[in-house]
Amino acid sequence: MKKLIALSSALALGLTVAACDGPKENAAEDAGEQAAEATNASAEAAEDAGAITDEQADAMTDKAEDKADAMEENGEAADQTGAPAPAAT
Repeated sequence: MKKLIALSSALALGLTVAACDGPKENAAEDAGEQAAEATNASAEAAEDAGAITDEQADAMTDKAEDKADAMEENGEAADQTGAPAPAAT
């Protein structure tokens, strides 16, 4: 029983460490989220002003969130390979 508990604890710890984000992934995720939030704010302001439709604002936000996700994935890949994180386009 003690061996089972020790093994379970070791596996849980290993999965927890494996799930941690690296520094490049964290930086890319933060930058992407900030850019997406700024885009969302701009889209909402333009929608409120009547310059664009709700659908257009949603499309702008979706595109910004997709870019943020790509930035995070690039950061994760850079952490795994040791390469600098490439910027998403």
